[in-house]
Amino acid sequence: MLKVLGIIPARGGSKGVPRKNIKMLGGKPLLAYTVESAHRSELLARTILTTDDPEIAEIGRGLGADVPFLRPAELASDEAPTFPVIMHALIAAEATDGHYDAVCLLQPTNPFRTATDIDVCIRMLERSEEHTSELQSH
Repeated sequence: MLKVLGIIPARGGSKGVPRKNIKMLGGKPLLAYTVESAHRSELLARTILTTDDPEIAEIGRGLGADVPFLRPAELASDEAPTFPVIMHALIAAEATDGHYDAVCLLQPTNPFRTATDIDVCIRMLERSEEHTSELQSH
């Protein structure tokens, strides 16, 4: 079984829809849907909310999200690519939790993703890993 880290990136700035991650949708902040799905997932070992914004961090904590740090400003600009954001969160998580086998990126702008969707993807990855190992042993 893979040890998978869920990462929810939710920065404060946005050119298109300012503060979109905490805008209300169906009576709750957009971010809530992703946090709830991550909590219901059976296969995520841990999920981290990474943000540069203290208000988003506070709302995330209120939703039960794990917010162990605030993301550095250089990883929160419109120009900042996603990969360094993921690596920053992964390195921080591995410093306390040990090695993770995989990362599941959970964008808050996909509020209709369910815990089942997350778990199905992780199971597919596990089967792929098993198949790859099987092929390499032949």
